[in-house]
Amino acid sequence: MKHLSILNVLLVLALYPLNGQEQHGKTGDVIVIETSMGDMEVLLYDDTPLHRDNMLKLADDGYYNDLIFHRVINNFMIQGGDPHSKGAPRGQRLGTGGPGYTIPAEFKEQHFHKKGALAAARQGDNVNPKKESSGSQFYIVQGQVFNTDQLTMMQSSGHHTPFTPEQIEAYTTVGGTPHLDGSYTVFGEVIVGMEILDSIAAVKTDNYDRPLEDVAFSIRIKE
Repeated sequence: MKHLSILNVLLVLALYPLNGQEQHGKTGDVIVIETSMGDMEVLLYDDTPLHRDNMLKLADDGYYNDLIFHRVINNFMIQGGDPHSKGAPRGQRLGTGGPGYTIPAEFKEQHFHKKGALAAARQGDNVNPKKESSGSQFYIVQGQVFNTDQLTMMQSSGHHTPFTPEQIEAYTTVGGTPHLDGSYTVFGEVIVGMEILDSIAAVKTDNYDRPLEDVAFSIRIKE
């Protein structure tokens, strides 16, 4: 199987869950990604139900227990969810594993690749023209900050649909990876632990973007 391709923020108040969700203007199920470098809490969007329900089921089944972030690129994203990564020896190239199914794309203009966005990894367009998502692999966007001129150039060159005011605000403040919009399903966002994302993204990696020291994680549903 071909490898799956994917191409400081305000601190969230410790009074979460209520204040955390209210600050982001969204409500829904929350998962906790417990990593060897600290925990992140991620809100799953209700209007991407196929991805939300799949993530909740896999987390409840323990599918993500003791996996690693097998692909990490600073100023871009961190990727995990390959079941082959559990106990994988150092140097092993990862990224082909999954539960044996894909998920239909759920693209929503209001959900885009701002910093902290949770999105589904997938195989490339040449073998996956419908842009269906991996059944388990995901990435969390770190990205970088853009200025309005850069966004205008991206839009005028046809590499992005017209940016919404919300997208412009996000990409010019907290940053992200706008070139991935419309190509990968975004189905959640980090609401607690953005500093953990930055710490993981900064680790040293090998030639395959795998951290030299494994960053292990498990996922559970927040009660």
